[in-house]
Amino acid sequence: ALSDAQGRLVRFNRVYGGSDSQLARVVLTPDKEIARIWQTVPTSRSGWRKLRKMVPRRFRAAASVRGSFFDRGSDLEVVQFIRELVRLWNRPDATIARPTRVASAWTDPTADVAPSTRCVGPVWIGAGRKLPPDTTVVGPAALWDEPTSRPVVEDLHWLAIEPVEAVLARPVRTRQRSPLARATKRLFDVTFASAVLLATSPIFPIVMLAISLEDGRPWFFGHMRETLGGREFPCWKFRSMRKDSEQIKAKLMALNKSDGPQFFIDPDKDPRLTRVGKLARKLNIDELPQLWNVIKGDMSIVGPRPSPFKENQYCPPWREARLSVRPGITGLWQVKRSRLPGLDFQEWIKYDLEYVAKSSWALDLKILVETVRVILRGAIH
Repeated sequence: ALSDAQGRLVRFNRVYGGSDSQLARVVLTPDKEIARIWQTVPTSRSGWRKLRKMVPRRFRAAASVRGSFFDRGSDLEVVQFIRELVRLWNRPDATIARPTRVASAWTDPTADVAPSTRCVGPVWIGAGRKLPPDTTVVGPAALWDEPTSRPVVEDLHWLAIEPVEAVLARPVRTRQRSPLARATKRLFDVTFASAVLLATSPIFPIVMLAISLEDGRPWFFGHMRETLGGREFPCWKFRSMRKDSEQIKAKLMALNKSDGPQFFIDPDKDPRLTRVGKLARKLNIDELPQLWNVIKGDMSIVGPRPSPFKENQYCPPWREARLSVRPGITGLWQVKRSRLPGLDFQEWIKYDLEYVAKSSWALDLKILVETVRVILRGAIH
């Protein structure tokens, strides 16, 4: 409908529109280096060619997905876009720091929402909005920021974005090794573990004597962990902590640096560790008894970090994926983790899933080489 300057109807125009098909390439990856490369290329076409050369075919997948585009110059289309975004995006906190979840609504910290407010369906409530008691909001809907309370737009650092629970809501696709590959991996595990166990056997009586002199017996500690299919087994290590470490741990919970179910504090400040234990951990000697777990078939040389039943319940898709292979003495998490506060558990999930998805001989050998570097670096420093 066309109108004049006074808003009066002039005439109707019939528009015979067609579909404007366009192609946009999008790359989804948890690898920050790949994301960095994608952001620096001049065009998506050249970027796609570069990534195809870098990433082997077995580690990538392409799919055509139908989508919609909206004109940001049209208020109506902006509203339609936001409604679609509210309907489809159930975790805006993955990239936006301000919103908090209240029932089925995401609200800005400056919003005033009465406890009796009822939100039906997904709703976003903007900054400075005030909803009186007994108000009902039917979604998908976005209540825009009050103009006077609109927050300053935050700089969004895309490479700093980490996965949230919603990313893991779908089953994780595991890379299935062939029967021959599984058999050769098992043969390698037994051969390698036996050789290293034989070579390091003179160290065992020395460590056992040192433990006895400082804190008495037992020499070994077997913590129950889960392996293939959720079967539990004692994961053996040289005992590096005092006998009353569990009682001390309860008093140290405020110092926990981990963001997940596990417990971690700086080894130099951990009063639970014995002097022998600190040295054994620095040189990675405490993990030598796990070679026996490998020979028995409970573990592998390379794989996800072994974890107990309680920790595995925090993320079901992660649990099912990591228990589809044997846990390892070393793995991606051990050689790539940053130990930054608040990221430990997220990195643990990320690298375990990456290993399961990309499991191969080449990856195992790469992890082994990097493990040697990490051990030598730790021993030197």
